[in-house]
Amino acid sequence: MKQWSIDSEAEADTQPVRPARDAERSIEAFDSEKSQTVRRADAPIGVFDSGVGGLTILSALRAELPHEHYIYFGDTAHCPYGTRSEAEIIELSIQASRFLIEQGVKLIVVACNTASQAALTTLRATFSLPFVGVVPAVKPAASATRKGRIGVAATNQAVRAAYLHQLIDDFASGIEVYAVGYPELVMMVEAGQLDGPEVEEQVRRTFTPLLASGVDVIVLGCTHFPALRPVIERVVGGQAQVIDSGKAVARRTHAVLDTEAMIRPMQAEEDEVGDLHLWCSGDPISFSTVASKVLGYHVAVQHAQL
Repeated sequence: MKQWSIDSEAEADTQPVRPARDAERSIEAFDSEKSQTVRRADAPIGVFDSGVGGLTILSALRAELPHEHYIYFGDTAHCPYGTRSEAEIIELSIQASRFLIEQGVKLIVVACNTASQAALTTLRATFSLPFVGVVPAVKPAASATRKGRIGVAATNQAVRAAYLHQLIDDFASGIEVYAVGYPELVMMVEAGQLDGPEVEEQVRRTFTPLLASGVDVIVLGCTHFPALRPVIERVVGGQAQVIDSGKAVARRTHAVLDTEAMIRPMQAEEDEVGDLHLWCSGDPISFSTVASKVLGYHVAVQHAQL
């Protein structure tokens, strides 16, 4: 279903106008509509996750849409979402979305598999701006497997979610799917442990049973896990292909912005890269340290009181 980003006060002016009526409309009316569209297009993209995991999606977004401005919110005070009830996840997602909307965003990317599966329908019904969610890459994994066995590494909540099982039914019929929750890896990333002997040993212990099942494709079904991708790929070796949905989410966001005429207009004198502002609900100092590791460049984080 197409989502519209329309301010209630401007709704009348942004509705399509039949060509037969164009001659009746003033130049001022056309200029007003154009101005509203430009202001909306210049607004930032909002991105949220339970913590730092969504920064892997943010990196993909900035690679796909480098000229856009971004506001990122990490709900570190309530991380991880994967161990919470569906009702809690929905309420936390509404709070995070409301915060981003208050910052003036034009679109929100739910950069968390758990929140996307639990709350995306509610968010779209609650707010008027477009939402893009994260979908585990079950479909491409099913196409890529040669053995007919794929693994999905996710959170406990995501593994239990009806949405994941529906994806499997829709796109992986006849394929053996091993979906496993790895909350310990989420917390490892949240602590900024992204590499090293201890991290590799934990990843090895975690993924060995999945590899023993004979899978030849592993879906990283939690946005935290791509932060560990170099270690995961070392552990997996040539036994399985590792895939995630970051680039697909970025392409989908680009398509939605294009459809809604909300691609940020560029001025000739502007820098190539758009602005980035990061917020978190927990300790901004520790979040800044870990976020800088995940992104590969230094960032400062502000505290948000929800």
